[in-house]
Amino acid sequence: MAHIGRRALLAGAAGVIAAATGGPAFAGPRRSGPLPAGGAGTPEFRGMWIATVSNVDWPSRSGLSAATQRRELLALLDTAVRRRLNAVILQVRPAADALWPSSFEPWSQWLTGRQGVHPGWDPLGTAVAEAHARGLELHAWFNPYRVANHTDFDRLVPEHPARQDGWTVEYGGKLYYNPGVPEVRRFVQEAMLDAVTRYPLDAVHWDDYFYPYPVQGEYFDDDAAYEEYGGGFSSRAAWRRGNTDTLVREMSQRLRALRPAVRFGISPFGIWRNSDRDPAGSKTRGLSAYDDLYADTRKWVRQGWIDYVVPQAYWHIGHPTADYAALVPWWARTVAGTGVDLYVGEGLYRCDANSPTAAWRDPAELSEHVRFARGYPEVRGHVYFSAKQVAADPNGAMARVVADHYGSAVPPR
Repeated sequence: MAHIGRRALLAGAAGVIAAATGGPAFAGPRRSGPLPAGGAGTPEFRGMWIATVSNVDWPSRSGLSAATQRRELLALLDTAVRRRLNAVILQVRPAADALWPSSFEPWSQWLTGRQGVHPGWDPLGTAVAEAHARGLELHAWFNPYRVANHTDFDRLVPEHPARQDGWTVEYGGKLYYNPGVPEVRRFVQEAMLDAVTRYPLDAVHWDDYFYPYPVQGEYFDDDAAYEEYGGGFSSRAAWRRGNTDTLVREMSQRLRALRPAVRFGISPFGIWRNSDRDPAGSKTRGLSAYDDLYADTRKWVRQGWIDYVVPQAYWHIGHPTADYAALVPWWARTVAGTGVDLYVGEGLYRCDANSPTAAWRDPAELSEHVRFARGYPEVRGHVYFSAKQVAADPNGAMARVVADHYGSAVPPR
């Protein structure tokens, strides 16, 4: 199954930091203290994503005044409180740009309508302060490699880092940083860590975009980088996975050296591998992170490079190729004993009275997800995509979750 829905929604979109690439000796996931079995004593994580690429959730459109943008943002934070959530995951680097005064990349076009134009305020700084004032965690969501949802360099600001020779690949009508170039990997880490140095973030959060999703008939031309750097690998696929592993491992090490209290979480595509390709995989038959996106998400958990994982389990219970009831137990087994927290990503955007799928027309479907997942002590919470649906709740599914499972507010971690 192609990753439609959230992916379709999101598709419309030299080192001043001194931490060494090697970082400190690896110490495993950060924790405030040991967790008893089942996570007793640790508040349930209840989060929502706020997507900014293509103005999916916020701002409602580009070019709004600073006051209107701020008012809309605060309304979403208030929505999280009203729904008894305790965390928001705000997309602050949607496409090699920034929602803060970055030292590395231009202001995001999704604020003013033009890349590089100061919006008249500091969205990330405001979001952190206002989220914390409401008792919410603020996780800063970064996309590592997406540069633009087009291939026109003339639409990038003149000083854009993507203009450096050999740093980008055009694919599927979009522009990406090349993950196989070591200088690129170093740069994108520094661009993200710039925000960590400036703000009291609770976490750094990445989504499912590493190498791009496959586009039929298109070729991701990383030949030059593979010829230069791929000699020690058995295949191009192994080299690409190695590149993604290196990005995750180095970012984890640098983050821990820079701000040890800031957690590192990733929200991968829900299927690691299918069991017909690997007996260790899930009983599913869809696209997989390992084989199609060159992201060995299970390895990152088992190595302890991340503090939490939020697999995008955006399928209903009983789905014929990617059953929610098969994926949650697989992820629970995967994190067991690792110290990595498991939160399940929920496709609230699918809940629609007019959905062609009967399960998603039922307002009880999502509530049943939470009930089912609570049967696995490794599941420590849920995150809902996305904020617009958390607020509007077109078929009442979110209200049902709150009524059935979120009887009272819980503090953040």
